[in-house]
Amino acid sequence: MTTTLSIPLNIFFFHQIQTTPTSSNFQQPQTVTFSRRKTTLKTACSGSQENPQQHQKKQKKKKEFNTNDTDSDGEKGYDPVGFLVKRGISHKAFAQFLRERHKALKDLKDEILKRHMNFKIMASGFELLGMHRHPEHRVDYMEWAPGARYCAITADFNDWSATENCAREHYFGHDDYGYWFIILEDKLREGEEPDELYFQQYNYVDDYDKGDSGVTVEELFKKANDEYWQPGEDRYLKNHFEVPAKLYEQMFGPNGPQTIEELGDIPDAETRYKEWAAKNGPSPYAVIDEGKNYDIFNVKVDPEWHERIRALKPPIAYWLETRKGRKAWLKKYMPGIPHGSKYRVYFNTPNGPLERVPAWATYVQPELDGRQAYAIHWEPPPEDAYKWKNKSPKVPKSLRIYEAHIGISGSEPKISSFNDFTDKVLPYIKKAGYNAIQLIGVVEHKDYFTVGYRVTNFYATSSRYGTPDDFKRLVDEAHGLLVFMEIVHSYAAADEMVGLSLFDGSNDCFFHSGKRGQHKFWGTRMFKYGDLDVLHFLLSNLSWWIEEYQIDGYQFHSLSSMIYTHNGFASFTGDLEEYSNQYVDREALLYLIMANEILHVLYPNIVTIAEDATYYPGLCEPTSQGGLGFDYYVNLSAPEMWSTFLETVPDHEWSMTKIVNTLVSKKENADKMLLYAENHNQSISGRRSFAEILFGEVDEHSENYKESLLRGSSLHKMIRLITLTIGGRAYMNFMGNEFGHPKSVEFPTSSNDFSYSLANRQWDLLEKDGIHRDLFTFDKDMMKLDEKERVLSRVFPIFHHVNDSSMVISYVRGPLLFIFNFHPTESYDSYAVGVEEAGEYQLILNTDEIKYAGQGILKEDQYFQRTISRRVDGHRNCIEVQLPSRTAQVYKLKRILRI
Repeated sequence: MTTTLSIPLNIFFFHQIQTTPTSSNFQQPQTVTFSRRKTTLKTACSGSQENPQQHQKKQKKKKEFNTNDTDSDGEKGYDPVGFLVKRGISHKAFAQFLRERHKALKDLKDEILKRHMNFKIMASGFELLGMHRHPEHRVDYMEWAPGARYCAITADFNDWSATENCAREHYFGHDDYGYWFIILEDKLREGEEPDELYFQQYNYVDDYDKGDSGVTVEELFKKANDEYWQPGEDRYLKNHFEVPAKLYEQMFGPNGPQTIEELGDIPDAETRYKEWAAKNGPSPYAVIDEGKNYDIFNVKVDPEWHERIRALKPPIAYWLETRKGRKAWLKKYMPGIPHGSKYRVYFNTPNGPLERVPAWATYVQPELDGRQAYAIHWEPPPEDAYKWKNKSPKVPKSLRIYEAHIGISGSEPKISSFNDFTDKVLPYIKKAGYNAIQLIGVVEHKDYFTVGYRVTNFYATSSRYGTPDDFKRLVDEAHGLLVFMEIVHSYAAADEMVGLSLFDGSNDCFFHSGKRGQHKFWGTRMFKYGDLDVLHFLLSNLSWWIEEYQIDGYQFHSLSSMIYTHNGFASFTGDLEEYSNQYVDREALLYLIMANEILHVLYPNIVTIAEDATYYPGLCEPTSQGGLGFDYYVNLSAPEMWSTFLETVPDHEWSMTKIVNTLVSKKENADKMLLYAENHNQSISGRRSFAEILFGEVDEHSENYKESLLRGSSLHKMIRLITLTIGGRAYMNFMGNEFGHPKSVEFPTSSNDFSYSLANRQWDLLEKDGIHRDLFTFDKDMMKLDEKERVLSRVFPIFHHVNDSSMVISYVRGPLLFIFNFHPTESYDSYAVGVEEAGEYQLILNTDEIKYAGQGILKEDQYFQRTISRRVDGHRNCIEVQLPSRTAQVYKLKRILRI
């Protein structure tokens, strides 16, 4: 039954004031829900504070990622087994696995939305956790450590005290989910008075100082109230005790009832209101509740009054007049945690006290011995903070990616820095013709020799290369190219003092406990992907690098380590049952689906690349069709094949069929395939690079020197050309391999007396005449070929000639004809290759040119070929070309002849 409040106007007003902010256009501050009790914690990130108009424009430009964006319930076109149907694959067990996985995904999303307002907030934990400057002259620190009993910040600014800056119970200090909250108040300077307003805010970036305009706070509030309320509407604000006093007088005053009998029956609220309205007239401000006793805010109000209130703009402009600028803040306060301060988080746990590097720290510096590290508070003043100049380019239809490692990118025997890379290597990459770079080992890691794969601090750039602003400068200067990162979410370093292992004293905070929490061979820790707080950490990490450093894409490292409980160390026959049995970690698959869905909704231009040696079915299929949602997958078989051929198979035994089958892989996913001839593992992980295999044993004083050099350069060029042009829309090359870097990389370890002599790149080889400069010239022209002729973005190649006897491969891609002769000794004076279109073909790239360290056998008069009307390779026409041994040629159809 609906009830009414018959108490006079002022009581009705109480409810109206409570409902006004949500019923108007008031912009609410950033909040995080700790529990179902709807207790919220207001926070603000460091950096400039947006005014409401800017915030509204930004919200219109970038729509909120709401629950419907990834909710598949009732969504048309969503089929958990869609990609199997599209491919005509029938496998009952795997189809059932996909359906169960889809149901688990929906359940996971429901669980997430019980904790977070939407998925955007789920993936934006960095806005709350870690250190953040709050507008109210303080710094807020938040950390997740469910196994801890006590939490404090111990730092150089508090003499490493474990009690001075601690979380306070019952003041949002600790919640039911294990999150700890600490406030570090700025210190009032000597002689300064505290702020008149408890909620006085400061803009730490701008110097404007509206709060010191001479207008008092009382005048501002009066001005705001006069504009917002009509006469009489603010009566309750000014007379808080009027209604209680009247009620008290009515009930207990001298004229009130003296006994229970005199009190009689009290009519219900609706009856009392009607009696009051009959005597005083109806009130436009009357509030009638919905009859739900547990929710006093669920009320009805007069429609006319409600619409008038909704039409009003909140008086935020007057409230912002009280905000002061940076100069006023520095005059009154000293920062509670100065820029550059060292700090750690202190926990008291059931196993005793612990000190840890905060999990959300954005800058970490290790001690000299490397056993311990500190988080560094990075909050440079506005005049010193990096200011972005360039925007990310549009994603091209084909990717030519240059993979690089910052530390070994210099020519000197030392660890190179972000600035060294920006000043010396970036101009070279742009000159070489690549349209994207991929950086490995950027995220903070303890041991340099691990190449950056054993990550310790997931939100921090490696301090051995420079500061966070140095990395921002690198990315900013690189833009014009896309900038990708290799992200390692498949495992983490097992280090306790620096990393996340045993972070809060428990073994199952971020990771699985027991054997499942340990990688079987690498000694790293395995994430607990089914935990909502671990998902919160990892998904937010993906958004962090995009928001903070404007990263354009990710290559997800070693997915097989996380997808399977055996970490991918098992034999695979290709049976789909192997991808759905008891060894598959379904929670890890759900994380990858969530990651791709959230990234592609929040950042439509993001590029995600999967590195999975097992080629899990559906890697690059849409998540709506049962796939994992990646844009590209890496063909890891190609570099292994080339390495095997070069090291163990005689040249005349190379199989052309195997080359094509390995490079093409599966045709249905060919446009999603990323190929590279040799990856960084062959140059770094104790193995030999192709150049080292081809040229490493060549003795310039031997009588076969020129022949060996010619063989090496020829195969080096041919391997790269066929790898670039035969596959999908993406190609990758590791730094230095394009010009045949003569030595592989050796990181400083005890086995080489910690020497840096081989932990670099010999860029000076390009300044001298010789084979390395010639190979670079070829690689640069190969990049120009794709840029000009759009090779990678064209339709998939048509293979019409794969001959294991002659060792010749030929295929057509659009108007381009590619011919490769891998035979070590046989040259062909007039080799017929079939083509469909009759016409004139022009040679536009020849690996045998002298400028590419070739012999220059073909003359200019042989660069144009006219087709012959003769059926070859199943085509009506053919061209006859001269094919020297170990050479490749690219022809373009210049003119079509109609016969």
